[in-house]
Amino acid sequence: MTDNKTIDHVLRATWQAVAKLYNEEASKYGATMAIAFTLLNIDKEGTPSTSLGPKMGMEATSLSRTLKNMEEKGLILRKKNPNDGRGVLIFLTEYGKEMRNVSKEKVIDFNSTIIDSIGEDKVNTFYEVSNHIVDLIQQRKIFTKS
Repeated sequence: MTDNKTIDHVLRATWQAVAKLYNEEASKYGATMAIAFTLLNIDKEGTPSTSLGPKMGMEATSLSRTLKNMEEKGLILRKKNPNDGRGVLIFLTEYGKEMRNVSKEKVIDFNSTIIDSIGEDKVNTFYEVSNHIVDLIQQRKIFTKS
């Protein structure tokens, strides 16, 4: 079996290429892909810091580091949650909103380029296959003995 003939290798190599592309683009704005992704996941009315990690599939330690970096760059503000005194809400600053728009444009551009290049039908098939793989994993149908 050669590495480039396995589904997991193709998924990993594709994701690494996408991450590298986004990180190179984000670096032009003094950011990272993690920062851009976080910007896209903060709601206008504020987002509880505890819900960001699960929403984005990030570990708490990585998220804490990203949020600290974002705060230092003036992209976000942390405010006490008025509905839960123990919690913190994350808000975008005006600069954060500008950078969120840049991030959104880059994601739209990426998706448009892929769709224009290979067609909507193939992209829909990709989504279908990806969702099926996730379903198989969540249903524990891989690595189980019959």
